Amino acid sequence: MPLRDHFHPPLSERRDWASFHARWSNAIADSLNELLPERYFADPLTHAGSSVEIDVATFDDPTNSREYSNGRPFSATDEGETAVATMPRLYSPPQADFSAAFAIADDFEIRIFRDLGGAKLVAAIELVSPFNKDRLESRRAFATKCASYLHNSIAVIVVDIVTERSANLHDEIVPLFTSDDSPQMGSGSLSSVAYRPLVQGAEARVEWWPRSFDLGDCLPTLPLWLNAVLAVPADLEATYNLALKRARIA
Repeated sequence: MPLRDHFHPPLSERRDWASFHARWSNAIADSLNELLPERYFADPLTHAGSSVEIDVATFDDPTNSREYSNGRPFSATDEGETAVATMPRLYSPPQADFSAAFAIADDFEIRIFRDLGGAKLVAAIELVSPFNKDRLESRRAFATKCASYLHNSIAVIVVDIVTERSANLHDEIVPLFTSDDSPQMGSGSLSSVAYRPLVQGAEARVEWWPRSFDLGDCLPTLPLWLNAVLAVPADLEATYNLALKRARIA
């Protein structure tokens, strides 16, 4: 089934893109779990939007402090001791010298683990959201996350079907792990890219498989690398069609 535009009418008025991304993430994870070797497994992770909150009131209200018990200052007698000993005051750090806004990336991610008595992350598939392509800070946050995976020998596939933002995140990721000149995909192109980190002798390298497409096209199948020599196919078209079917998008 050809690729739809999930970010503009008429489809955007009938179906929420975030809900579809979550459904597609589950379809990809389910498909991979049928292909992965023994001791490997895939789990989807979806989180749209960000919220970071510190409950300052917990520290400002003395009745919530360890220094107080039943509305009065805490002392060692409250613990059955005979000597009175007031708890030390909470540390009050100075105001920050500098402050700047930063972006926390949306997560529409399928994580692939190897279970050897403890789960080790070996690969990730990232479904790009409009927020990931929005502001410079958002693009940097997403690109840094992907480059960090590669620096830690974790393979990555990035899938971008977002039509309401023009940035191409592959062009933002590559400069974070190499200074070599490489062809850019260019803004406005929809794409998916598979990345494989590997070490050859004393040299660490990243290889990648870029695939561009347009609305109405079929999505590609890309290699998902579990280590330097072992890969399974990530069939984006089949999982996309399954997500469409489950969402009842005709």
